[in-house]
Amino acid sequence: MYICYNQSKALIILLQVTLSIYSHILQNTNRHHKMLALLIDPDKCRDKDLEKQTHLINIYHPELILVGGSLTTQPVDPVVEYLKQHTDVPVVLYPGHPSQVSYKADALLFLSMISGRNAELLIGAHVTAAPAIRQNRLETIPTGYMLIDGGSPTSVEYISQTRPIPAEKNDIAVATAMAGEMLGLRMIYMDAGSGAKNAISADMIRRVKEHLQSPLMIGGGINTPEKLKAAFSAGADIVVVGNVLEKDPTLLKQFTEITAQS
Repeated sequence: MYICYNQSKALIILLQVTLSIYSHILQNTNRHHKMLALLIDPDKCRDKDLEKQTHLINIYHPELILVGGSLTTQPVDPVVEYLKQHTDVPVVLYPGHPSQVSYKADALLFLSMISGRNAELLIGAHVTAAPAIRQNRLETIPTGYMLIDGGSPTSVEYISQTRPIPAEKNDIAVATAMAGEMLGLRMIYMDAGSGAKNAISADMIRRVKEHLQSPLMIGGGINTPEKLKAAFSAGADIVVVGNVLEKDPTLLKQFTEITAQS
């Protein structure tokens, strides 16, 4: 079973193994319980760095661990296996390519890049990966991925060969998220990209959340406690952090405390 820790109340909640990762996310969203997801890039977090991150995870317990990235040159399997062996936090894949799928994970964000017009990232890669995913019974969470301009070029923009939604175009972001939900996607992930100069504005998050019933995940450029608070206050159900914690792992303590209080 999965073990989730609420540091502010020092409670331990045991979730039965029959409860899927998406059900867990949806349950927390319906209860207005905010979630912190720690993104681990296999290229940037290996060996001793992975050990340090795992140690901090076991102390502060974010709700989810995401593994993956726009471009990875290192295999995902060993990272997922290590995390599964050394922590009880659910491990969810965030794949940029079918080669990043590991069947040792708890679930997979089945990402469709609805902000772009690259057919391979809308449906093409999914067709390639679907049979093996189904055969291995890996839980999939159909997720609409929206790239938002974070003020600087990002790896995901280059790799995906798509343009991000302009940071000030709230109406486009709202319409895109609504369309994704109407198509049956069960979660929306708005991302400014790893190492983004600017986080997604609170106004855009608020506007999109007002028109969604599905959980809303926000990532990219969340590099200070203030930006994390702003994202949660604006309506984010899950906030993804990664790049900043690779530089300063001690921030995880502050981030989990803010999450518990939001």
